[in-house]
Amino acid sequence: MKLITIYGSSRKGGNSEALAKIALEQLDNNTYKEIFLLDYNINPIIDERHTEQGFNHVKDDYEELITDILNYDAILFVTPLYWFGMSGRLKNFIDRFSQSLRSPHYDFKESMEGKKVYLIIVGGTMASITALPLVQQFQLITQFMNMEFSGYLIGKGIKPLEVLDDEDSIIAAKQLGKTIRKDLTE
Repeated sequence: MKLITIYGSSRKGGNSEALAKIALEQLDNNTYKEIFLLDYNINPIIDERHTEQGFNHVKDDYEELITDILNYDAILFVTPLYWFGMSGRLKNFIDRFSQSLRSPHYDFKESMEGKKVYLIIVGGTMASITALPLVQQFQLITQFMNMEFSGYLIGKGIKPLEVLDDEDSIIAAKQLGKTIRKDLTE
């Protein structure tokens, strides 16, 4: 099994990425790939679910990314806690799932079924409480898509790389990485 990691932050080298790197250190290098949404152009969705023709083709990088993701068995979503939710980049990407559900080129829901999903969130000092609705949102997304929500961690950090000073976050990241490694070998 292989894992794809999707970073939703608006900058590289921040807290959520640093915590994800600690988790990924627990895996073999050839078992995962990293994607930074910051490096791609993904346009917002224009909702055409209820039209006869369905969604129009959008000239951006979304199809390339989602087609790549279909080749992986597990997904690690990584996001800072922005206004008590996921980053706008990640939300925009997930909103486009609606388009994939209507795609005539593949059965998106069937292709995503059974994939394991992990989540890393980093927020401020109260993130262990304020990020819980975001965890629940991912649980509901995975439930709808018949995916398996297999683990999450909520790290604590505000200033760049502050999460690396939080021993509990580091321990949790190492444990999540070990869980992912175990899941990938089963």
